[in-house]
Amino acid sequence: MSDIATVYAVFGSRDEAERIGRAMVEKRLAACVNILGPAKSIYRWDGDIETAEEVPTLFKTTMDAANALIAGITQMHSYDVPAVCLWPIARTLESYAEWVNSETDD
Repeated sequence: MSDIATVYAVFGSRDEAERIGRAMVEKRLAACVNILGPAKSIYRWDGDIETAEEVPTLFKTTMDAANALIAGITQMHSYDVPAVCLWPIARTLESYAEWVNSETDD
């Protein structure tokens, strides 16, 4: 099993995704963040069905840095209940895992 992971997070705007993504890379909690195109979200909130455009992201990190990354994203996030989820990576190229490890190591 690999020791790297992806943290999936959704933001209310591209600007927020970029600001938080850059901060997490600068802090070396993530090697990289992919900011994806806008997504239409349909969800239940406070008893109503809501529709919103959101910006999904994929943060590349290590299992060792994942908890601090999740905490950092959550602290800066504008949502009361942000979607921030850890996806362990079961298998990947060794060179990719080495790169993620080197970029998240102080």
